[in-house]
Amino acid sequence: MSAPRVLALSGSSRRESLNTRLVTNAARGVEAAGVSCTVLDWSEFSLPLYDGDLEAESGMPEDAARLQQLFIEHQGLLIASPEHNSSYTALFKNLVDWISRSPEGEPPLVALKGKTAAVMAASPGALGGLRGLVPLRMLLGNLGVTVLPDQITVRQAMKAFDAEGRLVDDTQRERVEGLGRQLAENLLKVHRD
Repeated sequence: MSAPRVLALSGSSRRESLNTRLVTNAARGVEAAGVSCTVLDWSEFSLPLYDGDLEAESGMPEDAARLQQLFIEHQGLLIASPEHNSSYTALFKNLVDWISRSPEGEPPLVALKGKTAAVMAASPGALGGLRGLVPLRMLLGNLGVTVLPDQITVRQAMKAFDAEGRLVDDTQRERVEGLGRQLAENLLKVHRD
């Protein structure tokens, strides 16, 4: 069995996304624990809205297939999602709608089922995106993803990062990197067993 790998992604494609900064900080904890971590760069992908007719006529779009393959190749997921109207983002839902499709000859939900995830959120608001993590956990759980009980929210996140995107507060940075380490250690334990 090959060594476990983690895919880190943000639910936002904005160039200066607070959640991309957050998940990148957590990815450092994954790597510090000795697990390889790929940080998804949304600028490399373009996904149309999921459309069953489009899929039936043309198959899965190339970028959707590339994303699905990335998920298949990684055993762990590190997800930072902004809160949009008390839920996860349309970008993340669209991603899930595409990658949850079953490639020919593969079992259902092959890109998601059996994965382990850690979730987090950053927001300029007072709750730090907390309300969006509840439906995110439900969605992931319904798709066969085990979500670690610990999670992190960063409130008033416009002030939380320095110019290089690192968390300014040492305690907060340790907690975020610690969640990444926790995910990595969980995967390593499963890998050894």
